[in-house]
Amino acid sequence: MPGPGAFLVGDEERREVEEVLESGYISRYGSEEDVRFKRKVFTLEREFARRIGVAHCVAVNGGTGAIMASLVALGVGPGVEVLVQGYTFVASISAVLAVGGQPVLTEIDESLTMDPEDIERRITKRTRVIMPVHMLGNPCNLGRIMEIAGKHNLKVLEDCCQGLGARYKGKPLGSIGHIGAFSLNINKTITSGDGGLVTTRDRELYERAFAYHDQGHMPLRMGVEIGERSLIGINLRMNELTGAFVLGQLKKLDRILKILKDKKQKFKQAVCEGGIKNFGFRKINDPDECCTLLTVIFKDKGTAQRVAEALGTETVSQSGWHVYNNMEQLLSIKDKEGNKPFKRNMLPKTDRILERSINLSVGVVDPGLGAGFGINILSGDEEIQRRAEEFVRAAETSTA
Repeated sequence: MPGPGAFLVGDEERREVEEVLESGYISRYGSEEDVRFKRKVFTLEREFARRIGVAHCVAVNGGTGAIMASLVALGVGPGVEVLVQGYTFVASISAVLAVGGQPVLTEIDESLTMDPEDIERRITKRTRVIMPVHMLGNPCNLGRIMEIAGKHNLKVLEDCCQGLGARYKGKPLGSIGHIGAFSLNINKTITSGDGGLVTTRDRELYERAFAYHDQGHMPLRMGVEIGERSLIGINLRMNELTGAFVLGQLKKLDRILKILKDKKQKFKQAVCEGGIKNFGFRKINDPDECCTLLTVIFKDKGTAQRVAEALGTETVSQSGWHVYNNMEQLLSIKDKEGNKPFKRNMLPKTDRILERSINLSVGVVDPGLGAGFGINILSGDEEIQRRAEEFVRAAETSTA
């Protein structure tokens, strides 16, 4: 079940992709003198950087790759610690491990994003990066996080994989920290099936991220070049077909965000009109969120569990690889002494919040996020009202 962009695939994406198919050039590289080479990936990088309000963008093959390239750009490697919240998709954590770094898990607050008050006690002399994850399209408290980072001379990597299109205090996510990582997979605001983007204002970080994504090459190579390279890289390149598809989706982003905001307001209002008193809504750190989900938080976990069962969905605590407790591959890791650095229930505040929470879909319909019940971007007013009434009835009958 996809995110909002996947529901709206149409002529814009088709025209962009057909240009590439007709040209015969499907690699991101080609001769600038050849009129058949459409430069879709390059154009996407330029237009997305303009959209985010930064100088530089690197298009890659996935959100995980975007995080990895960003981490390497920031100098993360063996012995370097990265603070990342325990409620996030597993890729935020596995990307740190993949480049040799050490994830240090932090608590969330009732925004379901990184708890700024938990950060400072986790900082050590090995900490270099704070990676706040804009979970469920809700911006993190970046004001406080950037303040803490500045105080301790740390870098901030914004994991914007679930937050494409949102803003914090008027600034697009991905433009506030030192570097930002975005995902374009099937469940995201806009999509190309898979794909990712890296954004930064910093030329040096751009060059390092670009080099990592393309075998150490500097931007923007036009052939197989030999010479000094900034670092060892791998292949995370985006191809022209993917770039073309994203360009078509990007044209729809403002429309998508507007529709989602309207539908979420209607859904939330209809839920509130039910008069249920045993729950509240998650804290929204900025009204310019993505509006992809409506998260409710009950007063106790028993009620939340009963409501989820009545709706045929799950509490957020049960939502698979988005919760550290459910990441069996993470929990199985042992250090050199045979100790397990990651344990179940090591983040008690996070556990208490997630076991009382249910995600109701608005634009992202994803059981993996615990959002198997709700509406989607195509839902009309009647369906919105009906779904709200179903939720209210479940809440009424499940009250302890």
